Amino acid sequence: MADQRVKGQEVEVLLIVKGEPKDTIKDIRSFEMEAQMEILKEGYLGETTDRRDDVYRGVRGRMELHFENQDILALFRQIVTRARRREAGTKINIKATLNFPNGDRPIIILQDVYFGAMPMNFGGRAEYGTSSLEFEASDFSVIG
Repeated sequence: MADQRVKGQEVEVLLIVKGEPKDTIKDIRSFEMEAQMEILKEGYLGETTDRRDDVYRGVRGRMELHFENQDILALFRQIVTRARRREAGTKINIKATLNFPNGDRPIIILQDVYFGAMPMNFGGRAEYGTSSLEFEASDFSVIG
């Protein structure tokens, strides 16, 4: 019997600000991340094809959140405060836990995450308010 694949309902994403889990920010609609790689090519005399190498450029991603309470606005404020260098030591980490049907639970940790623009969108009277945050980090680790 084939193993079942993990779906969004088995993925928990948690923001950790200054070492404190932000359990109140839980309406995360979507989450994606990608390891940034660059392929280098160089051609040499006497060779018929380019040689290749790669360079790791960190991680970037995006998540979409719905507004359930004002804690997202507090997160926005902490991001802006850090960017303005008004408060020392603010680190924001992202933890994603994948709960596989076979019982495996690897945890992906993105440490010291930095964010781009922080839009708020209210598309219509019957639509939930959303914010799509783009982020980058130097690296990620997998535990488990």
